[in-house]
Amino acid sequence: MQEQWLQQIQTASNLAELDDLRVHLLGKNGVITQQLKTLGTLSPEERKTKGAEINALKDEIVLAIDKQKETLENQALEQRLSSEKIDISLSARPEPVGKIHLISKVIQDITQYFSQLGFQIFDGPHIETQELNFDALNIPAHHPARQSHDTFYVKESDDILRTQTSPVQIRTLREHKPPIRFLAPGRVFRSDDLDATHTPMFHQIEGVVIEEGIHFGHLKGTLIDFCRWFFEKPDMNLRFRPSFFPFTEPSAEVDISWKNDKWLEVLGCGMIHPTVLRNCGIDPDQFQGFAFGMGVDRFTMLKYGIDDIRSFYNGDTRWLDLYGFGAL
Repeated sequence: MQEQWLQQIQTASNLAELDDLRVHLLGKNGVITQQLKTLGTLSPEERKTKGAEINALKDEIVLAIDKQKETLENQALEQRLSSEKIDISLSARPEPVGKIHLISKVIQDITQYFSQLGFQIFDGPHIETQELNFDALNIPAHHPARQSHDTFYVKESDDILRTQTSPVQIRTLREHKPPIRFLAPGRVFRSDDLDATHTPMFHQIEGVVIEEGIHFGHLKGTLIDFCRWFFEKPDMNLRFRPSFFPFTEPSAEVDISWKNDKWLEVLGCGMIHPTVLRNCGIDPDQFQGFAFGMGVDRFTMLKYGIDDIRSFYNGDTRWLDLYGFGAL
């Protein structure tokens, strides 16, 4: 049987056949394994002699299998090398090199800036509940944002496509208690017409700071320094106009001094409303905070001189070649 087994191993034509032989001889229920199990029924003298014979046979079988496996693997490699030839004399075909989209670049820049100030990054789903998108943010049922002409409602459901990244604020504050600083970048959806300055989908970044002793001065200093850094204008003038948002009180619109010394609105902000804090299980008598929200698309258009917001999304690679950053 030993000679027969060695012959079968040497004539195995492929790795699968060789592995079947290995299992048949050396597997858990293999022939040689079963012989080793019978040693317990023999006398000590017979066990010693028989055990040495079986182990010698096992070693020889293992050595033969390893040798044949190496032979078959070399044959397979030689066959592959002969069939997969590359003509290195041919010139390399030029491959298009991708670039980072302007929107992605601006999001990266903004998040890196605020990360240096201790801000974490959180995200949330695009499909949200009305409770997180409206109710928890102190937006009443009669508010215009809850009407179908401003919001995309999911058919046969109470869910919506989020109109702002503010639901991430609620999700985060219900899971992580203050003190905390974080950004919530992402896509938002509103039923806007498609024109040079509006699209039904765009990008926002919301920033939140909640700590003890936070006041409006912290908010102003943060946004003034950020805008001057982002637009690369150390002496840029900003003004904060009183405004109204259901989720902040007091609230303000932030304007920057732009071309010909005209004021241009760029973002909204305010101190987080006590009701919003309570809805997140936070005591407003102990913790105070501010929030701000900016449209990434608008900031990108202003900084890089983009006239039409639709050019961000039309898929024209020529535009990406012109405005993209670096290689992916």
